Amino acid sequence: MSLDHPQGHETSNRQAALQGLYDDLARKNMFPFWATSADVDNDEVKQLMATAKAVPFVWKYSDIEPLLQTAARLVTMDDSERRSLILCNPGLAPKRASVSTMYTAYRLNDPDEIMPPHKHSPSAIRFGLTGQGNFTGVEGEDITFGPGDMVLTPNDAWHNHGTVGGEQAVNLSVLDLPLVETLHAVHFDHHYTEMVDGKEVAKKVQTALYPTDYSQRIYGEGGLKPRFVNHRRGAGKSSPMYVYRWERMQAVLDAHKDWDGDPHEGIVVDYIDPITGGPVFPTISFYVQMLRPGERTLPQRETASLLLAPFEGAGHSIIDGERYDWAQFDTLAVPGGSWVEHVNGSDSAPVIFFGATDAPTQRKLMLYRRWGRNKAGDLLSFE
Repeated sequence: MSLDHPQGHETSNRQAALQGLYDDLARKNMFPFWATSADVDNDEVKQLMATAKAVPFVWKYSDIEPLLQTAARLVTMDDSERRSLILCNPGLAPKRASVSTMYTAYRLNDPDEIMPPHKHSPSAIRFGLTGQGNFTGVEGEDITFGPGDMVLTPNDAWHNHGTVGGEQAVNLSVLDLPLVETLHAVHFDHHYTEMVDGKEVAKKVQTALYPTDYSQRIYGEGGLKPRFVNHRRGAGKSSPMYVYRWERMQAVLDAHKDWDGDPHEGIVVDYIDPITGGPVFPTISFYVQMLRPGERTLPQRETASLLLAPFEGAGHSIIDGERYDWAQFDTLAVPGGSWVEHVNGSDSAPVIFFGATDAPTQRKLMLYRRWGRNKAGDLLSFE
């Protein structure tokens, strides 16, 4: 009698029992974290790692701008207190996220539209693209901003948006909402009140508490800190400087356009909290990256996810071996862990990116790392 038949029968019984176990676990909302062999149909380790991941992607402003105009015609401020287009990464759909922890949204306001105040736990910025009359009021500081200006609307700070000056204006937002959502900590509040004669009164417009140039007057000179003001503004969860003007960033870029820079990044300038020197928010940081004419960065990889909006110029990026072309006002998603190179396609004009990164969150959790390759292709570890 052959000895193979009992062994085959035993193997068959074991496979049937394993399948029964897997079915029971699934019905009871459990997941088996083991792999019985390397060639099983269901490799549990691979399944555990096979969660939805952001993919490299470019959203074209040439697609976005017509949709913004159509939305402005069809959706009025009588219909909604906000009118934005959120960029959703196809690798994460239907989740509202451009990369795993952040999203970018574009907002167009018609002339002299002002929305009522609200606040929320996600931290956000607005970055001006077109028009001189973008408006954001933040905790009593009324800010009018234009192209290249960045305005903070911090966690739990009352703010409202709109336009002034009689013309349309477009800005983009970056929020850490997907991260806050993952932590189940999202909240919104639209019931804005102020104390008037000792009574709480609902209001549709914030009363101005600061001069319109407060952020620049108090914090606009690097290295100098006025002692006569309270630097804990709003809920105290961000940089107290609520607007960062483009002309000051442009001056820094111009002063360093001939420096060697970093071969993996070009010239990068971070926006910082002027009191601490750290990022403007605890969760995400913002920066401007300049590639000089004809510049191509060496390959770099980091655990942080990036969102990049070309503010000036055009070119392409190589992400994990694939080419992605971009132009002014597009948005490029670079998922964490991707190898990336950026190429300025012009021999005469610079490329300037506005960038966002979740590196501050990863650094606090001691998860952030960065690598590069030199011209010979050797692997370099930076952090």
